[in-house]
Amino acid sequence: MLPRVADSLSFLYLDMVRVVQDDTGVCAQIQVNEGRTDLVYVPTASLSCLLLGPGVSITTRALATLARHGTSVVCTGAGGVRAYAGILSDSLTTHWLEQQVHAWADPDRRLDTAVRMYGMRFNDDVPQNISLAQLRGMEGQRMKALYRYLAQQHGIGRFRRNYQPDQWEEQDPVNLALSAANTCLYGIVHAALLALGCSPALGFVHAGTQHAFVYDIADLYKADTTLPIAFSLHQSPNPEQDARRKFREDLRLFRLLPRIVEDIQTLLTPTAGDSEERSERQDVDMVHLWDPKAGALPAGVNYAGEGD
Repeated sequence: MLPRVADSLSFLYLDMVRVVQDDTGVCAQIQVNEGRTDLVYVPTASLSCLLLGPGVSITTRALATLARHGTSVVCTGAGGVRAYAGILSDSLTTHWLEQQVHAWADPDRRLDTAVRMYGMRFNDDVPQNISLAQLRGMEGQRMKALYRYLAQQHGIGRFRRNYQPDQWEEQDPVNLALSAANTCLYGIVHAALLALGCSPALGFVHAGTQHAFVYDIADLYKADTTLPIAFSLHQSPNPEQDARRKFREDLRLFRLLPRIVEDIQTLLTPTAGDSEERSERQDVDMVHLWDPKAGALPAGVNYAGEGD
């Protein structure tokens, strides 16, 4: 799975391999049989994010090479779902993080971002000067209507979303499948945010958790991905396992990673066109200094006497 994103971002998922550094570069060792091992070289120079599945082992030398090439490394669950930990390169620019912080810290821009997320989610126009409370009410009505439609489509009685971790085994198959599929979706979104250098904690609608922005972005895709999967498994004897398996099988059809990256960039830079700002590369050649009047100034310069 190696989709190109804006000609500058790409993702590669590996599993059941050993990643090492040899004299040529970083390679994945694949055990074919007891006496034969195949090598597949990883394109570190053109790769932005390497997703490592649970069957992967990696050496320190390989990690160091990936870091030098500006490749983010994310430890994930099977199929690239559930992001457990991320290793970011020191050369990853803070461009998208700064865009996120500027939009998050300004109440007007934060509300505008939340409104645009609603429009992206439901492909609908939002009235001007709407409050966040009104927006939440509109979102609740749309979700109830979607639940009713999917329940009728699959011949299910009245459905009510119920997430009670302390009563997990007592939930119906649709709720179990939906919770499992949503967890997979959160992993994919988390990996994309880490690859861009954004903070998963600074959400525009959700707050109070390290995954607030993950939940914000994941909500954009649930109607197309996890909800249909969950309702289709209403008679499954093992809805959680089946939901995770079906999500992995449909991942290529969804083409989520390129779509997630493009949507995040669009949300954080709403006034930019198809220009360089959205396709900005992730490598940064030099650390800059901040100045409230002059903007970014080069580091590594002695400014003695400038303030006299």
